[in-house]
Amino acid sequence: MNQLAALAKVSPGTVRQWLADSARVPHPSARSKVSHHLGVSEEMLWPRESSIVKTGADREMVMSYPFRSLCPTSVWAKLITGAKKDIIFAGYTNYFLFTQQAAFDRTLKELSARGVRVRFLMGDPEGRVTREREDIEETALTVSSRIRITLENLARMGDLPGLEARFSAPEDATNHVGLSVFRMDDDALVTPHLARVVGHDSPMMHFRRRGEHGMFDRFAEHAEELWERGQPVA
Repeated sequence: MNQLAALAKVSPGTVRQWLADSARVPHPSARSKVSHHLGVSEEMLWPRESSIVKTGADREMVMSYPFRSLCPTSVWAKLITGAKKDIIFAGYTNYFLFTQQAAFDRTLKELSARGVRVRFLMGDPEGRVTREREDIEETALTVSSRIRITLENLARMGDLPGLEARFSAPEDATNHVGLSVFRMDDDALVTPHLARVVGHDSPMMHFRRRGEHGMFDRFAEHAEELWERGQPVA
């Protein structure tokens, strides 16, 4: 109870009232945090509010962030370590996972040991779109350098069961560089890249799958299509 209170930034008594009285409904952000912490849907805890406030595809939106960097690293960690079947990191560089997630190499080994499939889809560091994006961003840590950071870390993992890596196909690179999809089982973190800004300064949305053909499926299918057309990393 105290953990839930701290998570929602309220008193333990308030949390007890939420769970005991269906008429008392917390703020949407608190509902999302509490339900995710408990591992149950918002509909199960607050069925009346969920049916009124969110319907259809809207139910799949868990949270939105005006900047990817505003999403707590703990959210990433919980989704990644909690995955049971399949993860695909379909960002164009994916390097921030190794720099911002503590002991990420150990996490990958643990996922592999549990039989979780983990895929990395990146842009080709030598590709035309990569060079064009570098000219747009004009940053010291170039796009190709960020991709190579990921490749270097993956190479250190050796032949890890379930760990795969591909470059997106040249004809798909433009579609890939403009939209990053990170899917962990039935959760997806999606970043549309704005104009000249880098990934951490672009907005991000968190979707959780609630049914077929919703927002989650649309983005997940996008990542799968890029993966299927991709080229293995040598």
